[in-house]
Amino acid sequence: MRIGIIGWLHESNTFSKKPTTVDDFYASCYKKGDALISEWENAHHELGGFIEGCRECDVEIVPLLAAAATPGGPLTNESYNIILKDILDSIKGQTRIDGYLIALHGAMVSEEYESADTQTLESIRAVIGSDAPVVLSLDMHGNITEKMVDLTNAIITYRSYPHVDQRERGRECASLLVNTLKKKISPVQAMRNPHMLIHIVQQYTGAGAMKKVIDAVEKASNTPGVLSASIAPGYIYADVPCMGAKIVVVADRDKRLAEKIAEQLADLVFSVRLELNATLADMPTALQQAREHEGTVALMDAGDNIGGGGPGDSTILFEEILTQNAGKCLVVLYDPDAVQKCAAAGIGQLIQLDVGAKTDQRHGRPVTVKGTIRVISDGYFIEPEARHGGARFNNQGVSVRIETEEGHQVILTSLRLAPMSLRQVTSLGIHPQDMKFIVVKGVTAPRAAYEPVCDLVIPVDTPGCTQAGPESFTYYKRPRPLYPLDEVEDWRVVES
Repeated sequence: MRIGIIGWLHESNTFSKKPTTVDDFYASCYKKGDALISEWENAHHELGGFIEGCRECDVEIVPLLAAAATPGGPLTNESYNIILKDILDSIKGQTRIDGYLIALHGAMVSEEYESADTQTLESIRAVIGSDAPVVLSLDMHGNITEKMVDLTNAIITYRSYPHVDQRERGRECASLLVNTLKKKISPVQAMRNPHMLIHIVQQYTGAGAMKKVIDAVEKASNTPGVLSASIAPGYIYADVPCMGAKIVVVADRDKRLAEKIAEQLADLVFSVRLELNATLADMPTALQQAREHEGTVALMDAGDNIGGGGPGDSTILFEEILTQNAGKCLVVLYDPDAVQKCAAAGIGQLIQLDVGAKTDQRHGRPVTVKGTIRVISDGYFIEPEARHGGARFNNQGVSVRIETEEGHQVILTSLRLAPMSLRQVTSLGIHPQDMKFIVVKGVTAPRAAYEPVCDLVIPVDTPGCTQAGPESFTYYKRPRPLYPLDEVEDWRVVES
């Protein structure tokens, strides 16, 4: 039995002005054949779970291609077509593959395709035919389409946010595919749409209404006859017709059971919709709360959430801290030009330069810092623990650490990297507990890394292309009605 493994993951923010190109994938992850195994087999990621699950089932792994890039703007048509061709060619180059494990994000958009993941599945199906089973892993923030359901035998999404269960979900996908090929099961699936958006802060699965929903999903997955159950809260930063929360249930041969369980879960999600909405503290309020608190405080910069497609160079929150002279701060900013100047100056040199806010004018203005260059690094580090995103090998490009005259620590990177690992800063000689404030370019995902070293975590309502609430954006393509942007009294009435 030969199982093909494919991964192509990108979360595309249609409000970002910077398009994503094939070079962004080359800089992050682009692995073919055995290199896919080397990169991902020990990672806390569904690709690692695919590999482990196949080995547990004693089947032959056919590693095809795995590509991933930091969230950003939609892919250019040229870049999308280059990678798609590589994937299709890798499939055509094989004499026989019995089934496929595919890891997509679910919210990839290209200049041409509003659901690029759907187009990818259509293209793969055109090559492999309708008989070969496909089990698909998706991020919780995927905007799932009906076509995705039609083109696959089973869809499984993560069940944790921060995403720390990815490897487990990958193993689940592999087991389901192998049992399908052995004809022990015959998966059928159903999707339901509760016509709502879930606030990104309330998507945290460790407490509150979302934990209640995930507990119900886990219980549903253990229902006799059910093979898997998933909820995708969706991705609000892609203005596309398929945006919004979705429920997918996979049953063994029983489509009516899958539909029944999916409807029950949709009812539950819709019933707690008020609890799944949120209002964040503005900057003055957040800083006041932080100053009154003893110990280190993580200020989650919602408007510049790199994991949601933010540019990583917003200075808005950092400048507010400087203006208030609130206390020692650690901030990481994407600024390749400033990195070059620091690298040319060298370690130990005193330097003054303007940093940040160079991607666009929506994320603040450059801030002048004066300090000593303490570290120059190649930017590579390894994260051995289960952290959001699941990556083991990380690269933020050539990076520098400047210690300012006021005692602030400013890290400048030449590649955008979401702050999912504490080693992003500790590898540069920083002890986060020594700081009063840590500006974290994320909202919920970095909690797995930063909660252990921070006494308080405050999500801050900052402006930007990843501002926390959907009310902050003007949508032109989204479906209607969609709570909380529209009144929805009964999702079942909308469905009918």
